[in-house]
This record gives sequence, structure tokens and C-alpha cells, in this order.
Amino acid sequence: MSPIDDSFLSSSFDKTIRLWDLRSPNCQGMMQLQGRPVAAFDPEGLIFACGINSEMIKLYDLRSFDKGPFTTFRLQQDRDCDWTGLKFSSDGKMILISTNGPVIRLIDAFSGHALQSYMGHMNQKGILLEASFSPDAQFVLSGSQDGKVHIWNAENGTKTAVLESKHNGAPVHCVQFNPKYLMLATSSQSMSFWLPNIDD
Repeated sequence: MSPIDDSFLSSSFDKTIRLWDLRSPNCQGMMQLQGRPVAAFDPEGLIFACGINSEMIKLYDLRSFDKGPFTTFRLQQDRDCDWTGLKFSSDGKMILISTNGPVIRLIDAFSGHALQSYMGHMNQKGILLEASFSPDAQFVLSGSQDGKVHIWNAENGTKTAVLESKHNGAPVHCVQFNPKYLMLATSSQSMSFWLPNIDD
């Protein structure tokens, strides 16, 4: 979803990325790619990243994406898993790569260099788990196959917490912070909202 308007990107197994507007039933633009893509807007809504075949990230200017990417990063391909999502940090300096395996990757959004890998959550069944940043981008959060939520320090990769969810052991597919309020949402077969427990 664009952070500035009602447009959003969809990526598909038909090797396309489409730009949509919630006010229209028709797509506003389409890109045909050479592999299965994942995509995400940057925090300004002016640039979007496209991950292709779990090995390459291309950056496009939204206003001129038909002219091709303005930069491309080639990363070492994971043999055991595929990319399932991309997310920019709130300052636009990092890109988080979710996978359907036991690893989440963090790269520099300007150079494409690997910054960190996050492991220790369960994902042995190839489940699509969507990792995300905390609003200040200091932490990375991900669900797990066993129904827990794992939290890592974004910079040094150390695990800082594991939260027990109320999803009764079902996989937690998505973890997302509210961008304005101190609230966290997790989804599995149901949805849970988390608020901080402030001790007096």
C-alpha cells in the first residue's frame, strides 16, 4: 500500500507487478518481469522495490517505471527458500526480505549490501511469513510456525524477545505495527491486537 495515497502494488505468479488504485476496478499500470516478483513502496511513496526470483532487487521510480529500474542489486540466492515479501524501513535506508524458510534478510537500500540475517523462528513447512520493522526500525518482528512472535535487534541481529500469542499454536503469518500508535497486530486463523503492559 502506498504511504501517500490509495494506490497499491500486487505481485503475481504470472510474473507481473500491477499498480492499482482503490478508486478504480482497473489496474493503473503493469510490468512483465522475467521471474516471480515481490514488491514494496518506499516510505515516501515515490520509489518501489521489486524482488525477482529470490536473487535480485530492482528499484523503480513510480513516475517513470516504464523506463526500467534506476538501480539493480544482485544478492546471493537462498537455496532452501524463496522470498515472500519486501519492506522498507521507516527512514528508507534498509529493505527487509521475508522468506518462506528459516531466515529473514536485511539489506542496505542504497548499495544492496547484506546487513543482517535473522534466524531462530520456526518455518520448516515453507509457510509464507511476513516480517516487519518496528516504527523506529530498531527491531525486526516475525511470526513463527509454532504460533510465537520473535523480535530481533535490527542492527546486531540478537533476539530480544519471544512473545507467546493467543493463536493456539497456529502459525502467525503476519506481524505489523500500527505506524502511529503503540499497537501491534498479528494474524493467523484469527487476528490479535497487542498493547503494551505498563507496570507501575
